[in-house]
Amino acid sequence: MTKKNQEYIDNIECMYTCNTCHSHLLSQKDIISRAFQGRDGPAYFVDQVLNIIMGAKEERMLMTGMHTVVDIFCMICQTKLGWKYLYAFEHNQKYKENKCIVERSKIAKEIMW
Repeated sequence: MTKKNQEYIDNIECMYTCNTCHSHLLSQKDIISRAFQGRDGPAYFVDQVLNIIMGAKEERMLMTGMHTVVDIFCMICQTKLGWKYLYAFEHNQKYKENKCIVERSKIAKEIMW
């Protein structure tokens, strides 16, 4: 397996990085909602996350029902950041498919000057 190259976020005013290694993860425009809950507290529901690797696929009972998910980890330091929804069993939860939950305690806001 070849190592994936790290991606960088350019030309934006605000981005979020890994708290541990400061790898670029997402831009503010990728945040869909700030009103989600992760395992360790408040979380962002986001469209996409860069520089991640995914864990094993599993079915997990969450607060909103059964979902097929994979945990997501920082590609550089392997910090667990949250999870990605692959499949929602309930019709009213389908909007979550292929989106991610990122724990707010695992990321840092970086403001570009």
